Amino acid sequence: MKKALLAVVPLLLASLSSALAEQAPKDQGSLPVNSRIIFLHHSTGEVIWNSGVSEWFTKHNKANGTRYSIEERAFPSGDPYPWNNYPYDYWNIWVRHAGSSAYMTEPTLEMLTKDSQLIVFKHCFPASAVEPDGTPDITSEEKTLVNYRLQYNALKAKLRLFPKTRFVVWTGAALRAADTAPDQAERAKQFFDWVKSSWDEMGDNIYVWDFFALETDGGRYLAPAHASEDSHPNTKFAAEVAPLLCRRLIDVIAGRGDSGSITGK
Repeated sequence: MKKALLAVVPLLLASLSSALAEQAPKDQGSLPVNSRIIFLHHSTGEVIWNSGVSEWFTKHNKANGTRYSIEERAFPSGDPYPWNNYPYDYWNIWVRHAGSSAYMTEPTLEMLTKDSQLIVFKHCFPASAVEPDGTPDITSEEKTLVNYRLQYNALKAKLRLFPKTRFVVWTGAALRAADTAPDQAERAKQFFDWVKSSWDEMGDNIYVWDFFALETDGGRYLAPAHASEDSHPNTKFAAEVAPLLCRRLIDVIAGRGDSGSITGK
């Protein structure tokens, strides 16, 4: 009996090792060395952008012989589409009004993916004022967990229709404790935790940069040390995390999106 068990153990270990290997993140192929990146943002994103994102890529290209280009764009523009970049708005422009023509002057994914191999998008801090759930409605602008999840699931299905383009979505910008309520902050954290643990899946063309965790130091609120006079990040924090965003984008470009750090650290 003892000899039989000893003979079985290596087989069990081999089987377990094989199963773990299948579950481990697998690197994907790299994007071209001249890939174009577009960063869609509003004011919080502008603070990070102005802290050296473009300059970081210039130095990276010189040191590594690459020709990555990165540009930024306010999205939506606020003229005439409202200055809102919440889950509803990305769903409204990219899913509900998909197609080859702009919606209220805002480019659809069909348009953006023609010229960009990597698309980065985010939400500004009002998205973190998450209200109690009501009746689920994907067409609703109400900021609730149930609506956010419906809109994000529809977005995921849409993004996957463009396999030649990779997408990086930020977990949302946090609010200061003074600018929100504990229940709102808890629901925001629940949503961004869901984005990381359930919505984001390995093996596709969608990746996450965990900005929320960086801003909150793992908590629910924008940490006082990282805040300006309101819920925008301050320049010191922006200078610290801008390189982390860049490193995260390089991981995604290089095919390490599923195996690299989602904070860029």
